[in-house]
Amino acid sequence: MKLFLVDDHPVVRAGLKALLAGEPDLEIVGEAENAEDAVRLIALREPDVVLMDLQLGDGPDGVQVTRQVRALASAPQVLVLTTYETDADIVRAIDAGATGYVLKACPPDELFQAIRAAARGETALSPRVATRMMRRMRDPGPALTTREIEILELLARGAGNKEIARALFITEATVKTHLNHVYGKLGVDTRTAAVSKAIESGYIRI
Repeated sequence: MKLFLVDDHPVVRAGLKALLAGEPDLEIVGEAENAEDAVRLIALREPDVVLMDLQLGDGPDGVQVTRQVRALASAPQVLVLTTYETDADIVRAIDAGATGYVLKACPPDELFQAIRAAARGETALSPRVATRMMRRMRDPGPALTTREIEILELLARGAGNKEIARALFITEATVKTHLNHVYGKLGVDTRTAAVSKAIESGYIRI
């Protein structure tokens, strides 16, 4: 089973390689620390499973890379391996095409099982992530779309409508429309209140 590692921390990649070396059926065929190298090398190496971190420095994040990787002609399964476990991160990753979502704090055996499950196309979730998803299904709250969450994340960083439109390749009018929908769903009427409510509800993190 061919694996590819995507993580911007060399120490993490080295640790994963050492850990996975003890599993005879798992072979690491490549690694990358940023989005550009990841997509290019994954297309070249054609792994079965990609272990994807969510934060990749200043460039596109792991969710964006996941979406690009899953669009490849020979698309591998993507297993998110991260320290982040907010509802927003989980939903965005799964919406982008990730097969599973595992936390870096998990025991090695749990990671090995998740990799093998992902290779079979089966959903693999850390217990804590599964618990969050079940809780979300029982009490979903306002259903924000992936685009609305992206806009809220940019708002939290202090971006204005023009900056948001440029970052997401949409018009300012579209940004305003999305914001109106967000205000309605969250029951707020200001940007500050929307960001605070989104953080409180676990949609975004700061």
